[in-house]
Amino acid sequence: MFALTFLGTSASVPSAERNHPGLLVEAGSHRVLIDCGEGTQRQLLRSGAGFRRLDRLLLTHAHFDHVLGIPGLLSTLRLQQSVGDTMTIHGGPGTLEVVSRMLAGFWGDGRAPVPLELVPLQSGPVVETAEFTIDCFPVRHRDTDSFAFTFQSLIRRHLSSERLAALGVPDGPERRGLSHGKPVTLPDGRTIDPEDVLGPPTMGKKLVVVGDTESVDGLSDQVRDADVLVIEATFLDRDAEMARHYGHLTAAKAATLAAKCGVKQLVLTHISGRYSDEEILAEATSIFRESRLAADFDRVGI
Repeated sequence: MFALTFLGTSASVPSAERNHPGLLVEAGSHRVLIDCGEGTQRQLLRSGAGFRRLDRLLLTHAHFDHVLGIPGLLSTLRLQQSVGDTMTIHGGPGTLEVVSRMLAGFWGDGRAPVPLELVPLQSGPVVETAEFTIDCFPVRHRDTDSFAFTFQSLIRRHLSSERLAALGVPDGPERRGLSHGKPVTLPDGRTIDPEDVLGPPTMGKKLVVVGDTESVDGLSDQVRDADVLVIEATFLDRDAEMARHYGHLTAAKAATLAAKCGVKQLVLTHISGRYSDEEILAEATSIFRESRLAADFDRVGI
């Protein structure tokens, strides 16, 4: 249901291998970008994702390593797309104020190279489609109005072959009608409603994306039973005091949260160049085996 492409996995200082933060989430027929660090538009090209159907940007917060790629991306979209395409940017009120001032520096107050809608976030629903929902919840990160995001595919129920057989529903247009949610009338005059032949619900998939955060307090209910949790791991536990000072997590903290909350897979990002990938992964997997370290252009499917 969800396909993730990691466009940037570095902490505030990029490296030759890791770009500033950016994550593309493909959900059904929709494509959503989370954060837009400097160079994100080139990462979209290098990944093969390109710019098609890219009209929604979710911002975790307004620190520059997460937003400086926005002006360049909008300029390119102006050249790549029709004038009528609207880019919707969601962020906390303070985050959107930073974005507005940044764009005004290039194009003037209230102007942008493409039609733009800025939508302030508050805890709760962000997007609802026939295929999935996106909700947001606040997280603590220094002096920002930071948000994390939950993607949930909708629960689906399928026709039960046992119930169809028991009610004598033949193959053909009757079953097709029921599969489209319509009642059908059988040759013997009986009317069968879809509810009569639907099996038990299948749980939808859950993806949680947490940007920078200084604490896991209050996150348990939000990430519980996630199929995939994407979260920062900027420091190692030996530098826990430094992590608190700068408002970030350690790999150990992230892994402990995943283990406690029944997460199926943990993906660590926002990686600092002060550590080797091996030691970050070793710290996480010693607590939670299903941990992996994201690299630029990694793809994860759910």
